[in-house]
Amino acid sequence: MIQITPSAAQEIKRIQRSRQATDSYLRITVQSGGCLDYIYQFSLDSQPQSGDRQETIRNINILIPPGDAEQLKDLSIDYSEDLMGGSFRFKNPHTTKTCNCGQSFQKEP
Repeated sequence: MIQITPSAAQEIKRIQRSRQATDSYLRITVQSGGCLDYIYQFSLDSQPQSGDRQETIRNINILIPPGDAEQLKDLSIDYSEDLMGGSFRFKNPHTTKTCNCGQSFQKEP
């Protein structure tokens, strides 16, 4: 199960409001790219697609594509701001390496 901290939930809800999509689903996927092998991607969707796993966490409706469910298992999402701006931070116990930016990772073999 994915975990979302209160600060990450607040930022996700702010993004939904700013895009006038308060009833949208947050789709979380894993894509090739970034500093290492993979990156996490967020998008807002109006409805689930066939096969999506659905979760509700902190009143946020989450969609996870079937092919990404294993890589997102036990993922923790946080949001923090510093002098360089704000960004989401990811902790995934099933990765072997994470880049310094915290957005890209290598997965377990």
